[in-house]
Amino acid sequence: MKKEVFKIRGMHCASCANTIEKVVANLVGVKSAQVNFGAETLLAEYDESKTGPEEIAKTVEGVGYKLLMPERKEPSLVKTADGKAFLAFKVVGMDSPHCAMIVEKALKTLPGIEKAEVDYNNTRAKIVFDPKKISGKEIEKVIDDTGYEAIAETSEAHDILEKEKQEREKEISNLKRKVIIGVIFSIVIFLGSFPEWFSFVPKILTNYFILFLLTTPVQFWVGSRFYRGLVVLFKYRTADMNTLISIGTLSAYFYSAVVTFFPEFFMKGGILPKPYFDTSAIIITLILLGRYFETMAKGRASEAIKKLMKLGAKTARIIVGEQEKEIEIEAVKVGDIILVRPGEKIPVDGEVLEGKSSVDESLVTGESMPVSKEQGSKVIGSTINLSGVLKFRASKVGKETLLAQIIKMVEQAQASKAPIQRLADLVSGYFVPIVIGIAILTFIVWLFFGPSPAITFALVNFVAVLIIACPCALGLATPLAIMVGTGSAAQKGILVKDAEALEIAHKVKAIILDKTGTLTKGKPELTDIKTFGGNEKEILQLAASLERYSEHHLARPIIAKAQAEGLDFLAVENFKAVAGKGVKANLGAIGNRGLMKELGISLEDIEKDIVKLEEEGKTAVILAVGNRPKGIFGIADTLKDEAIGIVKSLKKEGLEVWMITGDNERVAKAIAGQVGIENIMAGVLPNEKAEMVKKLQSGKIENWKLEIGNSRQRRVVAMVGDGVNDAPALAQAELGIAMGEGTDIAMESAEITLMRGDLTLIPEVISLSKKTLGIVKQNLFWAFFYNVAFIPVAAGALYPFFGILLNPIFAAAAMAFSSISVVLNSLRLKRV
Repeated sequence: MKKEVFKIRGMHCASCANTIEKVVANLVGVKSAQVNFGAETLLAEYDESKTGPEEIAKTVEGVGYKLLMPERKEPSLVKTADGKAFLAFKVVGMDSPHCAMIVEKALKTLPGIEKAEVDYNNTRAKIVFDPKKISGKEIEKVIDDTGYEAIAETSEAHDILEKEKQEREKEISNLKRKVIIGVIFSIVIFLGSFPEWFSFVPKILTNYFILFLLTTPVQFWVGSRFYRGLVVLFKYRTADMNTLISIGTLSAYFYSAVVTFFPEFFMKGGILPKPYFDTSAIIITLILLGRYFETMAKGRASEAIKKLMKLGAKTARIIVGEQEKEIEIEAVKVGDIILVRPGEKIPVDGEVLEGKSSVDESLVTGESMPVSKEQGSKVIGSTINLSGVLKFRASKVGKETLLAQIIKMVEQAQASKAPIQRLADLVSGYFVPIVIGIAILTFIVWLFFGPSPAITFALVNFVAVLIIACPCALGLATPLAIMVGTGSAAQKGILVKDAEALEIAHKVKAIILDKTGTLTKGKPELTDIKTFGGNEKEILQLAASLERYSEHHLARPIIAKAQAEGLDFLAVENFKAVAGKGVKANLGAIGNRGLMKELGISLEDIEKDIVKLEEEGKTAVILAVGNRPKGIFGIADTLKDEAIGIVKSLKKEGLEVWMITGDNERVAKAIAGQVGIENIMAGVLPNEKAEMVKKLQSGKIENWKLEIGNSRQRRVVAMVGDGVNDAPALAQAELGIAMGEGTDIAMESAEITLMRGDLTLIPEVISLSKKTLGIVKQNLFWAFFYNVAFIPVAAGALYPFFGILLNPIFAAAAMAFSSISVVLNSLRLKRV
């Protein structure tokens, strides 16, 4: 299954979105379809073997809308020194190494192919070929013909951005032209319709036939977009905002046409016929004017994603042999050596090979201070090299770069729907048919029970009901606020995976902070070495040799200390890692109390030394050879500068703050005491973290093996972590928050990622959630209030008591204003 976000043009209300959602969801191979009216996007999950973007685009166009797709480009070539060309593709659809072998075999049969390698694990094909004998397009076709899909690394996001920009500019230009013509004609029609008010108007303009001729282009050219609603009504038996407008204005237009050409029909009943050409023309013009302002404002709502897309570099300077060569960013491949000079953008993600510099990562991570880079440092594509020259190896290109992943995540978040939106969608689904029903009922009641001329009263109120109703405001209330909120968050370094996460954040009652890498800097240092027989260097050498193959973060400071002392590593055999406890091999064992207990090694003689370290908040790592302890290593991880302040801030917000750690209770209490946390989860093995989250959610936390809580209240829990072992717990929590300095798997499991690993962003997330939901509720309240209050007024409910009727022209102005007010209210989040 593939999940993809498409841009859609031409939607005017939530009912439009519902129509597209229904027809796309009914396509064979489509698992789910979510259309976000505010973001103008379709988030589709589909089986690539059964359907694709082309079929989805045709279906969307079939109901009168336009789906934007990037043009398929000729793959970008990299010319080698000997005149050959290099090309890299991502190959989609391979299920096993055998698939890769089939593709590779097919490529090697082609003329001009010098070398072809297909890597199943990375789903990439790398080809060196003679461009005089074969083209990149032909190579791409061969891969497609073998049953897989070849995707050249192109800046697809930029293509869509450019295409969307062109389409929006085209729409704004078209709307502007029609609004101007509509305004000119409507003013003339209005003046001609009321000669008793405007005596200076030439007699010819008061002629009904002339008014008919002036109104016709406004009705059918200026208002042409609204007739899509009739197509949808008759073809798919569903209705939208355009249906209401087209029925309402056509009713006024055709009634007026009958008055113009067959006045005797009305005169027979003693009625003085009067046309309503001004009503039809002015309603269409006013609604179109509202659409014009709405389109302009909605363009501002999606600025965040546009800014992110514009960050990327356009070219890269690669080193081929002894020469430097500038190529398009699409042609950069993994493994290329890239040179970046001061002031230039780093084109792709990679690892520094040579040089020292400071890099401005603020546009991606939100961190204002420059970050130092040297050999071995990771660099992020689209960040700016400030001082020195850097030479680095590309590790991620195209859609794999951090910037591309951020854009994808923000796009999907903006395209997704928050639970609160489902209520608005549900109401919108029934809204238009109900309004049509109320309008017909209004017409019948006024026709049979209204004062003379009853037909006129019935028509005016019928049109007013259809025009005043505004599903647009309902449809825009939630998605636009979510869209602006997630965009604003992204610019601060907070990546929100979906809309639901933004809604849940303010409901969180308890938050679990992982100790290592979250509360602490995640860079433990060796502070103490205590030996029991043998000198310190021998013990350190033995410990470092055992830890050399360990992936645990506590192994690093021991290895680093040994390397700094210039010690050689001893040969290790029969190495085995014991999850959450330590490692053992032929040389001995090193780890925590749990490992020593498992191996039956007594710690009685050294217990006081272990306790002393633990009371200082240090982790005691024990080295044993044979059945005897040989040394203890005290390792401390420094608390982050902001940790204490953030814990206070979270408590002030009324949150129950917990710390989770694999350290024993004594160490955990010492560290928790420093940071001001009373609730601890200590001695938790990596595979037990998710279970701990579950217990806290259900209020059964006191049943854990340590006495660490006494509440049975059900809680909405947030989990903050950064490591691979945090991923299950992040997924289990209602809100998973990953630190951006952590692992990819942690970020994939979390609903929110803090790009710069800054704890101060956690209260920011909760605050943004509260403000966004506040705006959503305001929007929904006014949208519901507007429709509930004004539809009865338009139907004439106040006439029997106060003699008040709502002119359809004012109804159109009110309807346009309601949508614009929702858009402008949502844009207030840009200032948060």
